[in-house]
Amino acid sequence: MTGKERMLRILRHEPVDRIGVYEHFWGDTYNAWRAEGHIPNGESFDDHFGFDMSECWPLNMVADLDFKQEVVAEDEDTITFLDGNGAILRRHKFHDTTPEHVDFTVKEREDWEKIKPLLLEPNPRRINFEAYRNAKKAAADAGRFFVWSGVNVFECMHPVCGHENMLVGMALDPDWVRDMAETYANLTIKLQEILFEQEGYPDGIWYYEDMGYKGSPFMSPTMYKEIIQPSHIKTFGWAKEHGLPVIVHSCGFVEPLVPYMIEAGMDCLQVIEIKAGMDLLKLHKLYGDKIAFMGGIDVRTLYTNDREIITKELESKIPVVKQGFNYVVHSDHSIPKTVNYETYCFFLEKALELGKYE
Repeated sequence: MTGKERMLRILRHEPVDRIGVYEHFWGDTYNAWRAEGHIPNGESFDDHFGFDMSECWPLNMVADLDFKQEVVAEDEDTITFLDGNGAILRRHKFHDTTPEHVDFTVKEREDWEKIKPLLLEPNPRRINFEAYRNAKKAAADAGRFFVWSGVNVFECMHPVCGHENMLVGMALDPDWVRDMAETYANLTIKLQEILFEQEGYPDGIWYYEDMGYKGSPFMSPTMYKEIIQPSHIKTFGWAKEHGLPVIVHSCGFVEPLVPYMIEAGMDCLQVIEIKAGMDLLKLHKLYGDKIAFMGGIDVRTLYTNDREIITKELESKIPVVKQGFNYVVHSDHSIPKTVNYETYCFFLEKALELGKYE
């Protein structure tokens, strides 16, 4: 059974030979494992580990495509810059991390109206046709399930105005945030239409949408339904109309939003972050008849590089969640370089051993 066949069946909850397998790694991990000689230069991690799927992130959703990043401040460890969204961000120079939000030019509706015209027309310059074409061919040659990946509306908005301004806007001016969401939903679909018409359709769509933090979503289920869900229904629905299953990544605690994400058309939830409060076994029990799951294996167990601890984590989950033919093994976050290569290989081998079907 090829990776493509396996993933399609898992997303439809149909019998397969084993659970699916995929993973994300921090950039530092790629560099470290290659430097240590574990991964030959030119070989992808997808090929090296025999993953069942591959993805390509071909869209540039920054507001001003022509803006050149301006350095605002710099010290020994960090660099602070102004980007094409009008956001001031701080990044660490030597570590692969999420940038720190410093300030934003867009703070309210009036500011948004100034940049909105940049996002109304689907400029083909936003699309990396070559990257998509090459990734699609490589996946097809290897028999892997290939997904178009990119951000959905929540992850488009906060880089422009910041979480704080966006969430205050949800409470005080919901029509403004709803307009931002709709604008990004329309742009995303138009760009997908251009790309897929020229280069062909993928096997699925993977949206990144970090809507939670530790112990709570960023918004109530009511706010989600009134402000965000309409755009999810539009983007997920467009994919489903074209026969493309929808995988949704969301870090943080998003359990209260899950039934409404399913209602919007989600086929698979990823990454199921344990340290934020997510519970893979509970979610599988509640929604395993409706969606597939990818992730939910506590990456902190891999930090230990202790095979006994890792085995205990896998044995407590995989025999349960593989029931229903709807699970893909993945950590609950990207693998850092503190995880030894040999540790990850053991994790993968043990997971696949436990994930075989009779």
